[in-house]
Amino acid sequence: MTEPVPPLRFLHSDSTMNRWKLEHFRRLSSAELKVSLLPGQPGALKARPDGVLLDGHHRLHVLAERGENIELLPREIMERDE
Repeated sequence: MTEPVPPLRFLHSDSTMNRWKLEHFRRLSSAELKVSLLPGQPGALKARPDGVLLDGHHRLHVLAERGENIELLPREIMERDE
């Protein structure tokens, strides 16, 4: 049995998101964004064990805007010393 995964928590607020990055990622398809977030990719979705996002903020923001359930995406769990 697998342990429940905590919900993702954005480290940055919407107002501090880089507008250029958001516009760049909005040009990509949802499928492209999801592939870029897969574990093992250079920009994989990374989070702490408590769900705090470390990498993938802008891409996840765009996916959430599109109504995608970002909680279902696989993530790399990073311990504090990594």
